[in-house]
Amino acid sequence: MNRKKSFSLALGGFAAGVLISLQFPAFAERDGRVGLPVEELRTFAEVFNAIKQGYVEPIEDKKMIANAISGMLSNLDPHSSYLDAESFTELQVGTQGEFGGLGIEVGMEDGLVQVISPIEDTPAYRSGIKAGDLIFKLDDTPIKGLSLNDAVKKMRGKPQTQIRLSILRKGENKPIELTLTREIIKVQSVKSKLVEPGYGWVRITQFQENTISSLARHLGDLYKQGDLKGLVLDLRNDPGGLLNGAVGVSSAFLPVGSKVVSTDGRIPDAKQEYKAVPEDYLRGTQVDPLRALPEGVKNVHMVVLVNSGSASASEIVAGALQDHQRAVIMGTQTFGKGSVQTIVPLPDNAAIKLTTARYYTPNGRSIQAKGIEPDIEVEESSNGNRGMRLREADLEGHLINDREDRKAAAPDDKPAKAPDDGKDKKEAAENLPQRLEYASASDYQFQQAINLLKGLQIMQKNTRK
Repeated sequence: MNRKKSFSLALGGFAAGVLISLQFPAFAERDGRVGLPVEELRTFAEVFNAIKQGYVEPIEDKKMIANAISGMLSNLDPHSSYLDAESFTELQVGTQGEFGGLGIEVGMEDGLVQVISPIEDTPAYRSGIKAGDLIFKLDDTPIKGLSLNDAVKKMRGKPQTQIRLSILRKGENKPIELTLTREIIKVQSVKSKLVEPGYGWVRITQFQENTISSLARHLGDLYKQGDLKGLVLDLRNDPGGLLNGAVGVSSAFLPVGSKVVSTDGRIPDAKQEYKAVPEDYLRGTQVDPLRALPEGVKNVHMVVLVNSGSASASEIVAGALQDHQRAVIMGTQTFGKGSVQTIVPLPDNAAIKLTTARYYTPNGRSIQAKGIEPDIEVEESSNGNRGMRLREADLEGHLINDREDRKAAAPDDKPAKAPDDGKDKKEAAENLPQRLEYASASDYQFQQAINLLKGLQIMQKNTRK
């Protein structure tokens, strides 16, 4: 049976697509009104007692309870989970853009660790690890038989220590062996450059606490070099992050007061609507970094680049700009993570990450298990190379799309299965394809975006004549 579970701690603490909420009083208010299933709890107590008395080795009560909580959550959907004290701390640190590890978001398939996305500017990214890769051995330890959590813990470690990953990749007949050095990872949320006079490129790698202010600074720097005729907003392989970051990024390009996204769930706190206003994207009492944006930002021709690695907050931005016809969405269909996770703290510095709502675009579209379909579909290369595509709809137990009958398409390709031996790994590693340099001459999707922007500029000039 093909089993896939999502693990969004990125081997060091970053959780993609999480709405951080350290207080959730609606749960406490409901506690007294929720009836407990007495018979089922009696069965639970009997199982607990049987394990306590008869299991081959003694097990601590605390560990058994934690395992039970973890099981309850992990069987709800791929994004609900139990966070022990260490994982909870790492998640909070990760939203600030700095954490330790290799820099991979991973899941599990058929007992092997599957790479969902390498995080840009990390050891995993620099080594050439790609989405869809299957890790079948860590140093000399086979992955088979390990839980995902155990495998992740083995990949963690002190900075400057090394670990050897044995990898299977579709299209490669032999395993690939890579040695990575762990490090403290500082993720740069926003990058930009002036491609040529009048045309800018802004890339968001993750939505963090500083993303809005960083975006405002980068846009300001671009306009200092002259007014822009066209702008590419690059959200490819951006796994998401904080919801307010997505609202803020959308607000930078939309008229004030425009609807950005709405959420809907069972409890009142989950029914929200977010607009392009400071109170919906600022946290705390900080000064609005978008108030000083150049005037041209609201009207410049835009192309938003997306792919199957664009998830959660990235999809909120793409969906909002698409519904308001503010930008042309180009690339391939996005991941399809349209659910909101709320962090609920527990005693002993633990917490649960619980799916509490679905989110919807301004026109009411649910992205869950479907994603954003680009206005113009452009593959990753001129020869139509589709690459490995893993999406929300492929994750076991995913939420259905409540406003769409059809589900997102499954990946076109299945990754290679584990080999019987590991011969000639060095040869396979030497033949690794070069990783993409974003916004370069070899970046086919980016070049098509620039061509479109120049075409729009020509059309605008002809219209004015």
